[in-house]
Amino acid sequence: MQSHKEALLKKSILLVSFANLSYFFVEFVIARHIEATSLFADSVDFLEDASINLLIFLALHWTTTNKARLGKVLAIIVMIPALAFLYTAWKKFYVPSVPDPSILSITGFGALVVNVSCVCILMQFRNYQGGLPRAAYLSARNDALANIAIIFAGLVSFIWYSLWPDLLVGFFIMAINIDAAREIWQASESSDLEFKP
Repeated sequence: MQSHKEALLKKSILLVSFANLSYFFVEFVIARHIEATSLFADSVDFLEDASINLLIFLALHWTTTNKARLGKVLAIIVMIPALAFLYTAWKKFYVPSVPDPSILSITGFGALVVNVSCVCILMQFRNYQGGLPRAAYLSARNDALANIAIIFAGLVSFIWYSLWPDLLVGFFIMAINIDAAREIWQASESSDLEFKP
């Protein structure tokens, strides 16, 4: 029989997954409309987070071995926003454009609200049942930092009307995801990092 805490964790993980999936659609449409590479990378990151949280929900009662295997799958999924960014950045160099600073900042602020809400929901579970709930919490926290960078890029673009603020933040988001993928992969191979029930 599952405990009250476990039932609450499952509901919280599903809520976070739904919130990420919902804002993916918002950010993806806006990113395409204003041709913002940072928003495009962040929108794919929202889709990745929705997938990760859904996988975590399904894996809460898996064996240690299967959770370790899931860790490797999650590491690969985390790389998707980095690859998506490289594609959009390559296109931007061939067809330069500067995204609307106001829309960039407002959309980044909306993403920040979503991610801070997810951090608040997951905070109480960051040390519960080993590494998977903590991975969800850390992912939301890191994404909030990326959103602050997007807002900053929008504000800088008011002063320096250039494609570089948007591109540099996109590279920052890519670096965050590559580092997260490395940490998740290492955790999946180490018995010391609590991929356990």
